[in-house]
Amino acid sequence: MLQSMTGYGRSEFNVGDYTCSLEIRSLNGKQFEVTAKMPPVVKLFEIELRNIIQQKLSRGTIDVNIYLKQHGISKPMTVNMDLAKYYYASMQQIADELQIEQKDILPTLMRMPEVVSGVTDTLSDEDWQVIAAQIGMVCDMLTQHRQKEGVMLTRHIQNNIQRIDELCRSVEVFDKKRLDRIRERLQQSLSDLTQSANMDPSRLEQEMMFYVEKLDIQEEKNRLLHHCEYFLHLIQEDASQKGKKLGFLIQEIGREINTMGSKANDVDIQRIVVQMKDELEQAKEQLLNAL
Repeated sequence: MLQSMTGYGRSEFNVGDYTCSLEIRSLNGKQFEVTAKMPPVVKLFEIELRNIIQQKLSRGTIDVNIYLKQHGISKPMTVNMDLAKYYYASMQQIADELQIEQKDILPTLMRMPEVVSGVTDTLSDEDWQVIAAQIGMVCDMLTQHRQKEGVMLTRHIQNNIQRIDELCRSVEVFDKKRLDRIRERLQQSLSDLTQSANMDPSRLEQEMMFYVEKLDIQEEKNRLLHHCEYFLHLIQEDASQKGKKLGFLIQEIGREINTMGSKANDVDIQRIVVQMKDELEQAKEQLLNAL
């Protein structure tokens, strides 16, 4: 069965003085790419976070969001007095030069970068281990979600390929009628040519062989049926990350359908080719989301 690249996992738990909300979601992507949003106290452990996710997940665009909310206890803080004085002097100079009234400077000053900072803006190794364990668990939740999505994905793609197989087999009836018509035209042309005094037998044989080979679609039908059979077998295997391999195989299916359409030169077969192309496009679109 396939796995979808789309998945979601979430957990909320207590760690140290914080309540942590952890969300991981994945979308389809050709490569493995992780985007992480986290508070500064967790930034120190970002490399470890990425290693955990890479061990658990593969392929796709992974978005990680970590939110920390401190419990109701007041958070200790410090004021950088030297930096505050520097900002204050600069504000006074600007106000004097622009002749702006100097009032309510303190609220503005306290909002300046790095004037006020928390004393406890660090995360202990013990707290990180709690978060790391939760990251692994949420990745497992996301994988389960991928597997559930993959069941539906597999069913849709299977139906498309099975339909292509059925349509390819239905070509046989029309192909026999087509060959009968071609044979009649060739016999008539041969009859006309044999009455010509300037006929070159070897040249005629070459032209006839070229004409027959150009219109024969038996090999395309056989290869298409073989590709469909292999595709349906491969999609049921337990091997992981089959999306790329199935993508290459579906390209081969498309080539055989296109060649059949270009060589058939028959209205009924062309109609079947259009239906096969429609099923193929649906399968391609679904397969883009397969792991």
